[in-house]
Amino acid sequence: MTDSVEVLITADRVPSYAHAGDAGADLHAAEAVVLEPGERATVATGVAIALPDGYVGFVVPRSGLAFKHGITIVNAPGTVDAGYRGEIKVALLNTDSSESYTIEPGDRIAQLVVMPVSRARFIEVERLPGSQRGEGGFGSTGFGEHKSGVNA
Repeated sequence: MTDSVEVLITADRVPSYAHAGDAGADLHAAEAVVLEPGERATVATGVAIALPDGYVGFVVPRSGLAFKHGITIVNAPGTVDAGYRGEIKVALLNTDSSESYTIEPGDRIAQLVVMPVSRARFIEVERLPGSQRGEGGFGSTGFGEHKSGVNA
């Protein structure tokens, strides 16, 4: 099954999928930036899109940049709403503590994942229904015994 979504775009370089079956299309830098250790910067892509209503774009990190150089996205995933028409810029962070990283125009810096989105209808209630997880939050599904005595 091949579903496609037409996305209107203005771009210096059109995002593209590296391989058949990829979920994310590569976004490229439209400017040169040097990220010093621990530094963050907003990097232009030269891409502006018009998503159809009912779709969202998520800007996500590239695993190779993260693994090899410690470059990630500060607000991952960045959300591109259907109504946004400005340039997609990527808030990159160099997590390496000693090495700077240079980005050149044309370098792949992030991926754009376009997908359908459901709109929730929020219903205010006095009490929520119970669940197996309950109020367990951060770390509640980790290793070992929990307050409830159940192994995670």
